[in-house]
Amino acid sequence: MSRELTDADYQHLLDLRTGLRRFLRWSEEQAAEAGLTPAQHQLLLAIRGLKSTGAPGASPTLGPTIGDVAEALLLRHHSAVGLVDRAVKAGLVTRQEDAHDRRVVRLRLTALGNDLLTLLSAAHLEELERLAPRMLELWP
Repeated sequence: MSRELTDADYQHLLDLRTGLRRFLRWSEEQAAEAGLTPAQHQLLLAIRGLKSTGAPGASPTLGPTIGDVAEALLLRHHSAVGLVDRAVKAGLVTRQEDAHDRRVVRLRLTALGNDLLTLLSAAHLEELERLAPRMLELWP
């Protein structure tokens, strides 16, 4: 380590972690109010985010695979399959066969999934804009 840690360093780290946990709790509450679990919210965000970024393996027109989503959510493949199964059953996500490789299944948001994600994302961006100045104050 290049420097001696001070009491202020520990306080800054505590404040940062507390702020992150508060944001995550708030996020979970927002998902619940929208009728989603936090995992479903993350799944919807991963499907939409991977599609929009053109991440490796994610087709910009067809969407990511379960493997892409598992990687983004730090899940094992079988756990992602279960999450996707529940999201399909809830009408949030659809599976679509890849037009170029029939062995590959792509994920897409349904209109309901897209609407809920749009609502949650707008609220999350507003909350992050509100919190950003406070989080930046943590570092002198």
